[in-house]
Amino acid sequence: MTGDDTGRLIYLILLGCVVGSYFFVSGRKNLGETARAASLWVFIFLGVIVAYGLWNDVKDTVIPQQSVSIEQGVIETPRRPDGHFYLTLHVGEVPVEFVVDTGATDVVLSLADAARVGINRDELIFSGQASTANGIVRTARVRLTDVRVGDIEEGTVRASVNEGDLDTSLLGMSYLERFSRIEIRGDQLLLER
Repeated sequence: MTGDDTGRLIYLILLGCVVGSYFFVSGRKNLGETARAASLWVFIFLGVIVAYGLWNDVKDTVIPQQSVSIEQGVIETPRRPDGHFYLTLHVGEVPVEFVVDTGATDVVLSLADAARVGINRDELIFSGQASTANGIVRTARVRLTDVRVGDIEEGTVRASVNEGDLDTSLLGMSYLERFSRIEIRGDQLLLER
């Protein structure tokens, strides 16, 4: 146990004593009900501690993450509860989450993700158009440099910035065609070089 852990434990014990003292003093006339209320708070407190302690073990099941195997050239990403597959690419040092979209021709960035990777909206020329489920939207062509997924260097990736409302950036076929095999196996998407 580190010094910080010891300090936190002492703090929690003191906090428990203060809260327990309050219950004892305020409920002296009815100790049975005070004991019941105190035991309820102890169980809630212990439940929160257990849930917090187990979160690291449980989060991989609740929120599965993508894995990248460089030696085999395979990227695995799990299906999320919304039914889609997501892949996180780093553009420079900025992680950008994309929904894998085989129906999209290009890699398409939302305006928010474009700003996060350093693209200035005022310098974009929205000269293209894309047909979406929400109608026609204007697009601007960009080049993303220093792109990588895990430790796999992708180099430069052509993309478009969507001027319309786009919640999540799209990973379309212009990127997916870099892989020799795309396979859905159960709830896993496999991309292989």
